[in-house]
Amino acid sequence: MPRPFSFALALSATTLCLALAAHAADVRTDYDHQASFANYHTYSWGTVKTDNPLYVDRIKSAVNADLQAKGWQMVPSGGSATIFATGSIRNEQQIETMYSGMGGGWGGGWGWNRFGGGFGGGGLGEATTTTTQQPVGNLVLDIFDTANHQLLFRGISSEDLSKNADKNTRNLNKNIDKMFKNFPPKGNG
Repeated sequence: MPRPFSFALALSATTLCLALAAHAADVRTDYDHQASFANYHTYSWGTVKTDNPLYVDRIKSAVNADLQAKGWQMVPSGGSATIFATGSIRNEQQIETMYSGMGGGWGGGWGWNRFGGGFGGGGLGEATTTTTQQPVGNLVLDIFDTANHQLLFRGISSEDLSKNADKNTRNLNKNIDKMFKNFPPKGNG
């Protein structure tokens, strides 16, 4: 005898997948495809603005580690490239609906001697919808050619923030690592 389809199980699995996707970090990069990144070996810091001043040094430290691992050298001023960063926090509305009381119905019926059964009775039960405000951290990191002020590279990350500052710092470091994973781009050089 075939098992009836479990609508509640399918709904729970779908909800879990959507919840996990909502909390994944979004990291994107773009660059000037005409730039010859082989010409850049030094960099200096421009302005780093964040909603939380503690993150200025954290951002610089993570970027410095990644760029120096790629052979770039930080100089106090006059580097061939200049880096600017802007960090912000915004509240994002998240809506979650949970269903309870999955009643009878939805099963049986289909097949030769079961015609007419199922798809009646219990219905979906109750739905409870909650709305929360989730703080989301955003970082935009730009690298400019110091001489001509042309944008060479942009990295953008966005991720839900935790109440745990250490976890947020680890996530910041991971996101910056992702930005520079394939850096420097091949570009024109």
